[in-house]
Amino acid sequence: MNRFAALLDRLAYEPGRNAKLRLLADYFRATPDPDRGYALAAITGALSFRHAKPGIIRALIAERTDPVLFGLSHDYVGDLSETVALMWPTSPSPACGGGRGGGSRTHGASGFPLPGPPPQAGEGKVAAPSLTDVVTTLAALGKSELPQQIARWLDELDETGRWALLKLVTGGLRIGVSARLAKTAVASLGDKEANEVELIWPGLAPPYAELFAWVEGRADKPMATHPTPFRPVMLSHAIEEANFSDLDPADFAAEWKWDGIRVQAVAAPGPDGHFVTRLYSRTGEDISKSFPDLAAALRFDGAIDGELLVMRDTRVQSFNVLQQRLNRKTVTQKLMADFPAHLRAYDLLVEGEEDLREQPLMARRARLAALLARLDSPRLDLSPMIPFASWQELAQARADPAAAGAGPDAEAIEGVMLKRRDAPYVPGRPKGLWWKWKRDPFVIDAVLMYAQRGHGKRSSFYSDYTFGVWSGRNDDKPGDELVPVGKAYFGFTDQELGEIDRFIRRNTVNRFGPVREVAHERDRGLVFEVAFEGLQRSPRHKSGLAMRFPRISRLRWDKQPADADRIETLEALLREPTGNEQ
Repeated sequence: MNRFAALLDRLAYEPGRNAKLRLLADYFRATPDPDRGYALAAITGALSFRHAKPGIIRALIAERTDPVLFGLSHDYVGDLSETVALMWPTSPSPACGGGRGGGSRTHGASGFPLPGPPPQAGEGKVAAPSLTDVVTTLAALGKSELPQQIARWLDELDETGRWALLKLVTGGLRIGVSARLAKTAVASLGDKEANEVELIWPGLAPPYAELFAWVEGRADKPMATHPTPFRPVMLSHAIEEANFSDLDPADFAAEWKWDGIRVQAVAAPGPDGHFVTRLYSRTGEDISKSFPDLAAALRFDGAIDGELLVMRDTRVQSFNVLQQRLNRKTVTQKLMADFPAHLRAYDLLVEGEEDLREQPLMARRARLAALLARLDSPRLDLSPMIPFASWQELAQARADPAAAGAGPDAEAIEGVMLKRRDAPYVPGRPKGLWWKWKRDPFVIDAVLMYAQRGHGKRSSFYSDYTFGVWSGRNDDKPGDELVPVGKAYFGFTDQELGEIDRFIRRNTVNRFGPVREVAHERDRGLVFEVAFEGLQRSPRHKSGLAMRFPRISRLRWDKQPADADRIETLEALLREPTGNEQ
């Protein structure tokens, strides 16, 4: 466990991708099975423990520390695991039965059992548990036994070990490592390609002994037995104005960039003749259960890359409508009828037993068009191409999708995609093959109203900002007030973060737990230039509006809060075709 804790600690403070990759590879190379396999599972999100909940951790620390002190410390640190790791007592506390009165309590006020006393002097130091011990024990213990075991481990580990244990228990590592990067590190042990690991991954399970044996040359490659595996997706680069001079329009095809959810639809006939279907997110998460109406329509043999949308009466709905289908634990017939899921396909990766990813884009697209024509399903269609002969023509289409052929679907378009006609389908983000050219964002001036501490490295800074615009009469009389319209926590540099933090501390007028109210009068306050992708009606906000993907684009130290925009400006944007109102 100590070695795993040291890895997480170093990864959390290492900003560079290549350096993280080296740390992971060194760990996997030096750590024996099965510990390294369970570490891989933890980092890729493949571990879950049914009874391990943050509430257990809060109850345990409440038995051992002053709750007010813990609340203040948690507010400052910003992370539950780190706060508990730092505050966990290293000697018996009164709550554990060693305090005044001589009572030997076996249960705390929460009802959770308390651990027995730690070893006394001369009894020998208890060895720290291995990662394998922790994972297998967490998976096996019942709900009533778990708190006592977690407390025992916390007594045995140092601060870093406690932090890593709690991160593992709560499932929130937050160390800046993607599952893809961890798999790349494993592949590097034997000069394999990360894509090879991805293809066999669905058929593997922790602690991945057969995976490590293969990459190290000690065993054959594990068989990819999963009938509908996820294939790593191809990603694009944002295009800049300077890039166009190096690109020939004749080499590229263009299509609309739909404002939906990137998915991969995979289907194959099973041994019984019924189709096995999977709908994956762009990261490989199986989301089939959330969209059974679409999964039922996947009656083909292959893998399609496309965009998940909501379609009503042949019209693509905005992302605001699609959100009604996202993160639903229960999918009812009414929900599916009101918000029918649709797949707009733009690439074909596999058809039958044939892998098409090495073929040129236009050859794959021709195969995709033929497949969709045979399928003839109202749930799937082909993403249309945008005709253009010059970059200027494409720029005009990007500026006005409705006039360029998108018609009423223009409200669901966030830009255009450029793809080389001869490009193979390459996992990752290869340079020069796919470009995204998003539409210019909306921009307004808003006033900072509230601020909250960040998490992790930002836990000592106020970095989460709620901002508003003016509503009411357009003068300095009562009735003119700021109403919140959004919240943002990125878009600024580290230097700007320090400047904003200092302003907040010097201009705090009220406190609500971890939130500070910042001065926001007409002649006193901080103005943000806020960029955002769209607007929607929101009864949860006093303004009645909410922004999509807001970020701080500039600090307007040169402006007074009185100069900020008004709610009427946002209402006007919402009424425009590109404002996303439905």
